[in-house]
Amino acid sequence: MAKVNKRSTLQVWRDVVFAIFLREIRGTFNDKFGLSWALISPMIMIVVLVGIRVGLGSSETHGMPTVFFVVYGVILVQFFLGVLGTTANAIQKNKPLYAFRQVQPISSVLAISGFELLVKFFLVVLLIVIAYFSQLEMKMADPIEVLLNVFRVWLLATSIGLIFSISKCYVPEMNKVQALVTRPIFFISGIFFSLQDIPRDYWPYLTWNPLLHAVELTRYAAYPPYGNEGVSYFYLDVSTLVLTFFALAIYQVSWKQAISR
Repeated sequence: MAKVNKRSTLQVWRDVVFAIFLREIRGTFNDKFGLSWALISPMIMIVVLVGIRVGLGSSETHGMPTVFFVVYGVILVQFFLGVLGTTANAIQKNKPLYAFRQVQPISSVLAISGFELLVKFFLVVLLIVIAYFSQLEMKMADPIEVLLNVFRVWLLATSIGLIFSISKCYVPEMNKVQALVTRPIFFISGIFFSLQDIPRDYWPYLTWNPLLHAVELTRYAAYPPYGNEGVSYFYLDVSTLVLTFFALAIYQVSWKQAISR
């Protein structure tokens, strides 16, 4: 008699997430420009923004080299927008898979956001190699805190993306709302400017944005002389926890109805 191996729920869920993750990798490699553009696009942006700031006569920005000031901003903001954009379409993209009882929408969201995390990891490795051969002196005073900030940004983006992904199952026009919400993020999250460049009177109009806190605190973790005026780990952590809880609560209440629509 053949032996039947029973797997736990956690093992099944892990295998499903991994299978969707591999499916995402295969689909990206089939696109000739998919993965390469994901690496080239931020590098072009970094070169342009560094060129502009250096052209304005600032080789250093508040105690850190301008090139790394821009690198941290571009990587974190593009990472946030990339994760949010892909996870916001994750449930609809993999809807045919939900015919299988083992596959749930949260598996798609985690697999796709995890793939974005992997792509950014390769981008960071590539930038480190380029910095080494360009003989740029790179410092990172607190690498653990930098990694924790990256995780916070990933969690923020995944949570917001999950909310949009569920919403689109009910209201397809949420695409327009998503574009309206995310477009300004690129300009108000500190890619090209520091909060310290802005008069204090205007800080309340910018510091509601947790992504700006993540960018500024990551720069501070890498280069302590940069400072952390106007930003707070407490606000970033509370924002991340609230959005994550809110996203999971919406998912738990509505995912079955969402995929049946």
